[in-house]
Amino acid sequence: MSPPPVSAVIGVVTASDRASAGVYEDLSGPAIEAYFNKALTTPFRLERRVIPDGFESVRDTLIDLADKAGCDLIVTTGGTGPSPRDLTPEATLAAAPRELPGFGELMRKASLEQAPTAILSRQLAAHRGKCLIINLPGKPASIELCLNAVMPAVPYCLDLIGAARIETDPAVVRAFRPKG
Repeated sequence: MSPPPVSAVIGVVTASDRASAGVYEDLSGPAIEAYFNKALTTPFRLERRVIPDGFESVRDTLIDLADKAGCDLIVTTGGTGPSPRDLTPEATLAAAPRELPGFGELMRKASLEQAPTAILSRQLAAHRGKCLIINLPGKPASIELCLNAVMPAVPYCLDLIGAARIETDPAVVRAFRPKG
């Protein structure tokens, strides 16, 4: 029996000078992959990238993943703090100018329940055509917290922008789609 066909393409981008240079192992990208393997019931293919921090590197990677790799969803990790090279939000808005502010608000709210320094985080979400892009923090422990907060709305958002339909495992995260 052959595996079911892939119905969604998900990009996972780690923005980190040190991880991209091999100074340390990327733990955040694999944490995102593990989350999707657990939370999604829809067959999907991952497009992973580990890139340096900075505006051009992030912007160009997001455009490539959305336009050439055909990603329906891109999740970034890293580059959302206040340090000078943390430019993931600015690069995201340059690649996907249609911001969805509720995502960032909800991720910060969930994070603030765990740590007062979450107020420094600049996570956001936006879309480029049929591709939703979500910026997550760089700490693996914060990734699941933030994804659990926003994932109930992600499948319906993908429906609304014309991306591939994804389904979640309700035992992990219950997606919300309005009835009718």
